[in-house]
Amino acid sequence: MKEKNLKAMYRSMQGDPFPHNIEVSFIDKDERQTLFYEKTSWTINGEVKGLRYGENPDQPAALYKLVNGNLVLGDVQSINPGLYLASDVELLQSGKHPGKINITDVDAALNILRYLAESPAAVVVKHNNPSGAARGETLYEAYDKALMADRIAAYGGAVALNRQVDRDTAEAISQSYCEVVVAPDYGTGCVDILANRKNLRIMRIDRIDRLQEYQGERVVEFKALIDGGMAVQWSYVPKAREKQDLALAEAVYRGKQYKIDREPTEQEYSDMIFGWLVESGVTSNSVLYVKDGVTAAIGTGEQDRVGVADIAKLKAYRNTADRICWKKHGIPWLECDDPELKSEVQKQVEKTHGGLAGSIMISDAFFPMPDGIEVGLNEGVTGVVQPGGAMRDHDIIQACNRYGATMVFTGQRSFRH
Repeated sequence: MKEKNLKAMYRSMQGDPFPHNIEVSFIDKDERQTLFYEKTSWTINGEVKGLRYGENPDQPAALYKLVNGNLVLGDVQSINPGLYLASDVELLQSGKHPGKINITDVDAALNILRYLAESPAAVVVKHNNPSGAARGETLYEAYDKALMADRIAAYGGAVALNRQVDRDTAEAISQSYCEVVVAPDYGTGCVDILANRKNLRIMRIDRIDRLQEYQGERVVEFKALIDGGMAVQWSYVPKAREKQDLALAEAVYRGKQYKIDREPTEQEYSDMIFGWLVESGVTSNSVLYVKDGVTAAIGTGEQDRVGVADIAKLKAYRNTADRICWKKHGIPWLECDDPELKSEVQKQVEKTHGGLAGSIMISDAFFPMPDGIEVGLNEGVTGVVQPGGAMRDHDIIQACNRYGATMVFTGQRSFRH
């Protein structure tokens, strides 16, 4: 009965309630600026289809691309029309044709990938948050690291890659369940390999190989309110994108100056920048840990900073156990029922503090007191990235110095809601 009702609900959505074109106008100082949007659709088995549905099956939805107009407010200008990414993907295989979450997951991944363009990189996204992000010498290495950063959370997610997919990467992706894979292109035979997953949405966006051109570019973000109103803002752009954009932590309290004792190593600086750029695509409050160009754990969407730091820590322990179990024994950690094997794996996990020893801790907002940062420091974190600016920055600096950890300030909060 439930299945029949669900099918009937899908049929009732075929009468599309959304117009083909939309105009949005802004008037500022008697000057009108109008943005023109056109609905995106795909021809699937001879039938024209738009978004399958919204966040839930009973929410009709539509996808629009900007085809004309531009918005300039003061010295800020939005991305020009026609430079399409997630709003106009090419479907090489539709599976169940995309819904809103599939598209927004792709968009969330591209938001991070645009800052990782200098090397092969992969981002796996689930519910608009990365489960794993990684750089690699090859695309296969980047994908494998991003997947294994949190293989459990990656289940059913979207895989975004910034290089043409090769056979090794295609084979690896086909071994795991994901709903979407998107790349600038696919090598010979790679689509056929991926197509063994019949419901996989295989997408191509040729502009992915030019993602660096989108660094620092802004769009207007709209948030609908319960009364039909809208809150509007310019999209966030991380200012700290290179080593020189980070400031060694220092603070003045009651006339006394406090400074971090140790400057980061080159590897720590690299991970700090990588982590801060990944952070720009994570829902707040958030804390993440990174090491050697890979996310070790990502904590998202919590109300308090201590809690999210602790959640990320617990995920790091679980992820490391699962990675060891899966890579060495071909068994998911959560399905391992061998007491001896579990004990052996747990010892390896504890030895490295869940892979957090030697990692970098990233926070999207300042730590108001030391308790949040000490969650990471107690696990062997050697470096911290945060905006700074708390009344008790001096306490945070002293905590890092006690543990021999370094810390930098970005001077910019990175909230994302």
